Amino acid sequence: MSRWVLHVDLDQFLAAVEQLRHPELAGRPVIVGGSADPTDRAVVATASYEAREYGVRSGMPLRLAVRRCPDAVLLPADNPTYEAASAEVTAVLREFPVVVEVIGWDEAFLGWDGAGYESPEELAFAVRAEVKERTRLSCAVGIGDNTLRAKMATGFAKPGGIHRLTAHNWFSTLGDSPTEALSGIGVKTARKLADLGLHTVTQLAEASPTAVGRTLGPRMGPYYVSLGRGMGRTEVEGTPYVPRSRSRETTFRENLDDWSRVREEVSALAQRVADDVLEEGRDVARVGVKVRYAPFLTRTRSITLPEATRDAAVLGAAAAEVLGWFDPAKPVRLLGVRAEFVEP
Repeated sequence: MSRWVLHVDLDQFLAAVEQLRHPELAGRPVIVGGSADPTDRAVVATASYEAREYGVRSGMPLRLAVRRCPDAVLLPADNPTYEAASAEVTAVLREFPVVVEVIGWDEAFLGWDGAGYESPEELAFAVRAEVKERTRLSCAVGIGDNTLRAKMATGFAKPGGIHRLTAHNWFSTLGDSPTEALSGIGVKTARKLADLGLHTVTQLAEASPTAVGRTLGPRMGPYYVSLGRGMGRTEVEGTPYVPRSRSRETTFRENLDDWSRVREEVSALAQRVADDVLEEGRDVARVGVKVRYAPFLTRTRSITLPEATRDAAVLGAAAAEVLGWFDPAKPVRLLGVRAEFVEP
């Protein structure tokens, strides 16, 4: 092959940044999330590998994380610091003869046409070493013949390693794995596939896209089958990373039963989002609201604006309108407001 896709994924990124800022935390279990108050209904953003040994995982409630790892150091999320660290890594990646597609704070795809290095592994070693030397952050690198296989390869490379996954070893590596091992298939979708008799990656790959589409939808059914077959983009897009939206959300210590209080909180969140939008300097096309009822039922709704805007009053009114579509009789534990930008 003359064209390869590499997926660079920073190891335990947020926790690693905090351990660099606080050298005394090296080797200790670290949990980053919310305001670092376990009495809040916040969740774990990232856990260091030392904390993960106790079963702490991203998305887990902080209260549960602390029970599993009582000796962990809890730290509040510091987004500006993480953004700065991410930018440093991206700057390093752009110095290589590759096309860089940033897909998040801690990961990026690299498109390589064979220039400058004998093999994709040689390039991966160089990338990993340079990122470590320049930023002191560790990364894993997955090598593939498309974006899906490169990203899946990274899972076998972590932490801090390199792995190649292509059409030649896709089924020998993942064929017997459950479908939820695939990036893009969660537990609920895996259950639906299991109801169709599709339990493994190979079974999914051999399924009829049309047949799966009759149950999971004409668009998503064929998409899931394509995941089973290891299909993905072969071209890496070198456009700068541009956030698609801005959002704010709040988890309440006590459930909100008073809907007038819910409206007040949504209004405050909408104002914070409007401030973010103004700082971003881009127009908004859609406004969404997320409501999580007690104990943990989440619903989201959104509305398309008559015309794109960054006007705070318009965004607030749209959020209030969407909120009116929710059931006011149920106690609320979390609220969120999202503004989706006009596509560049």
